[in-house]
Amino acid sequence: MKLKSKIFEDVLVLELKGKIMGGPDAAIFREELKNQLDGGVKKVIVDLGKVDWMNSSGLGILIGGLTSVRNAEGEMKLARTTEKIKSLLMITKLIQVFETFESVESAIASFSS
Repeated sequence: MKLKSKIFEDVLVLELKGKIMGGPDAAIFREELKNQLDGGVKKVIVDLGKVDWMNSSGLGILIGGLTSVRNAEGEMKLARTTEKIKSLLMITKLIQVFETFESVESAIASFSS
């Protein structure tokens, strides 16, 4: 997994790329998220548009991230979820837990509405 982080105004966008399978990926994601939350970020979008594959450990990374953001009194949303990830979210009923958006722009806009 590769991770890029960008800030748009006051929204952190974490762009994930490749396969998300836990292990070292979890540590990379947690560390970046923790640093950003410690820096005062409260609005987080996870861009999944370039994710090829995700297993249950990958879902665990997202759930852990959501918990961390909520504990910091922030909000986390998912953007550009692929069909594979959407079906994974539906099967696990996590589609009811995560707010998902077709684009990063619509996810950013949802924070101000």
